[in-house]
Amino acid sequence: MFHSRRMNAYFKHATAQEFLARRDGRVVGRISAQIDESYDAEHGPGTGMFGFLELEDDAEVAQALILAAQAWLAERGRHHMIGPMDYTMNDEAGLLVEGYLREPMIKQPWHPAYYQRLVEGTGLTKAIDLLMWELVIDDREQILPVIFELAEQARTKHGVRLRHLRRRDLARDIEGVFGDVYNTAWKRNWGFVPYSDADLKHYAEELQLVFDKHWFMLAEKDGETIGIAITVPDINQVLKKMNGRLLPFGWWHFLRRAQIMDRVRVGFLGVKPEYQHTGTAARFYVEHFDMAKVRPQKWGEMGWILETNRAMNRGMEAMGGRIVKRYRVYESRF
Repeated sequence: MFHSRRMNAYFKHATAQEFLARRDGRVVGRISAQIDESYDAEHGPGTGMFGFLELEDDAEVAQALILAAQAWLAERGRHHMIGPMDYTMNDEAGLLVEGYLREPMIKQPWHPAYYQRLVEGTGLTKAIDLLMWELVIDDREQILPVIFELAEQARTKHGVRLRHLRRRDLARDIEGVFGDVYNTAWKRNWGFVPYSDADLKHYAEELQLVFDKHWFMLAEKDGETIGIAITVPDINQVLKKMNGRLLPFGWWHFLRRAQIMDRVRVGFLGVKPEYQHTGTAARFYVEHFDMAKVRPQKWGEMGWILETNRAMNRGMEAMGGRIVKRYRVYESRF
């Protein structure tokens, strides 16, 4: 469904071509090349992307894959390529360059260490790094007192209240208020592409599969939604026990998923720019620590966060976090 031109809303504003590399009749690598009209509208034309990179430890294969993606993009008037991203920065993005020994959480890529050597050997250079922070969210002792002070000011001084999402209203909230917050709060991020109405509908359908009312929340002030936090219990833990199959006993692990998942991924946490002085982000942080008291999930990873996002990275430090994974987005000009 994700690759389907009919089912994935991405293809309403984008086009892509997938490639396989073969040697002696055996597949030894893969890559995609894609062009996103929504990216063009935001950043100007000329840039294409690559993604879904998988390959054996072979420099010749790496070179062939990258050249195939570049050639396809060049034929369509592109002179700049960024990636990897599968297909967008909000899907699995970046090449793992630190944190190989940690399991990937939901919608995180994982790559062997040799990928960095091969990719950089093709001439691609660093564009930006994406950071994943580990937080032990049931340990309040790690948090600097200023976080609690800001959270309290958000409630008492600025009148910010939090509302947990409900499954029956999920589509309405994602297609409505989430899109509004995301398209304003994330606008200044590197590589930002706004969500279209079709993208939001598709995203709402995906989130139904991993929804947990304890971890999906909105911030409101005077009736306006000013911030959102979408945190997802790590279903990868369940899929691993299932070995990717429902039968013969995978269904049992799936039914017990609430007891299996002890970690979360904080995927989206943002506040509209005009309200970022209110302490709303701190309210979200404290609410996550409160939820960890009553839920099986006691720790997690937050991100990705751009290495250039000083405010969010300082916030992670203030909560006792540490960087445990680093993903790198590369670029080339041709």
